[in-house]
Amino acid sequence: MYEDEKLVCEDCGVEFIFTSGEQEFYAEKGLVNKPKRCPECRKKRRQNNRRNRKMYDAVCSKCGVQTQVPFRPIEGREVYCKDCFAKLSEENNNTKE
Repeated sequence: MYEDEKLVCEDCGVEFIFTSGEQEFYAEKGLVNKPKRCPECRKKRRQNNRRNRKMYDAVCSKCGVQTQVPFRPIEGREVYCKDCFAKLSEENNNTKE
């Protein structure tokens, strides 16, 4: 159904392959536009966006450690540090199985 397609990166001008597997993934997710950037430029862009993200100070609701989160904490809503969030996510995934 899908065939590999050559595209040109709009950032660096390098040709890259939009594989049939990637096309299938895009279709499953409802994405209709083809990627405009090669995988390397997409990676650099994501890293740059993360670096420029405003972080907010917070205290973990579970362990009490001082942490930073990428959203403005709201009083009365729980906020977790990276470690506690990972543990809670793992616990939730195990209960769903």
